[in-house]
Amino acid sequence: MSFPIDAVITWVDGSDPAHSARMRQYAPARVFTENDVAGATRFANDGEIYWCVASIRKYAPFVRRIWIVTDGQDPNIPSGNIPVEVVDHKTVFRGYEDRLPVFNSVAIETMTWRIPGLSDHYIEFNDDFLLCRPLSPQDFFLEDGTPVCHAQPSLIAVTRLTRALKKKENGHRKVTFKGLMLNGAALAGARFCYLKINHTPRPLLRSWFEEWYGSHPEALAKNISFRFRDPGQFTPQELQYVSLWKENRLVIKPVKGNLFYMETRRGKDYVRHKLERFRKGNYKYMCLNSMDRTDPVDRALVENTIRDLMA
Repeated sequence: MSFPIDAVITWVDGSDPAHSARMRQYAPARVFTENDVAGATRFANDGEIYWCVASIRKYAPFVRRIWIVTDGQDPNIPSGNIPVEVVDHKTVFRGYEDRLPVFNSVAIETMTWRIPGLSDHYIEFNDDFLLCRPLSPQDFFLEDGTPVCHAQPSLIAVTRLTRALKKKENGHRKVTFKGLMLNGAALAGARFCYLKINHTPRPLLRSWFEEWYGSHPEALAKNISFRFRDPGQFTPQELQYVSLWKENRLVIKPVKGNLFYMETRRGKDYVRHKLERFRKGNYKYMCLNSMDRTDPVDRALVENTIRDLMA
């Protein structure tokens, strides 16, 4: 590949008392009971960041640098074959410091492209994403720089209808991944279809964001104006992907068979059965959702699987 590729990971340690105190200064108590906004699991740090970094170093050694974007914290990642640099929110929000502190993953991801020194081609990770087998640069970008995303083209009308049929919880308008994607697709001018992005690493173009936000500064300003997640926001990755898709500048690959996704459940043998399925597959990516809620016995099963992956 003739161009460098970086990785960007957004991370927070919600167990940090200073972080919790800052949050409570800016939000009413009710938001901490809403997992879609500011429930404890959204900020939990259960060690996934170390697995994420280790998987990139093992299975994507072509990555030039790993950037960890955080709020005055440091995960203290050991040195390795790929250097890691911690970037503070103050750096990516430069010029918009009045929006800080922010506890909103969507607002933060709206600004990660502003990391000084970030390569034009980069892969964005949540801290609970892992790579599961050796990958090549072409798994993320074509030789000409075209991003390769894992998503499912879906009808906007059908998704809007199914969302409208769902009842509000205690009058709360829930912030949903699909809702944020629909907002991003609408901003990109989509009328019939959007791309249903899943929990996989997302190859992105820094220069695209720089140009688009340069022409639409009001959209950027609005998306970062919420300290906590809000249903009026848009997913920046969806905005870029749908825009590129309309211009035939995006490769779309299926999620099925490539992503192993496990959400926390306490149902009997759920984790064991899921991990058995994982060992039978040949997945590229793994997402371990809400590990902080995992039963200790199930957590041990997960950790054993991760150790085998990283061996």
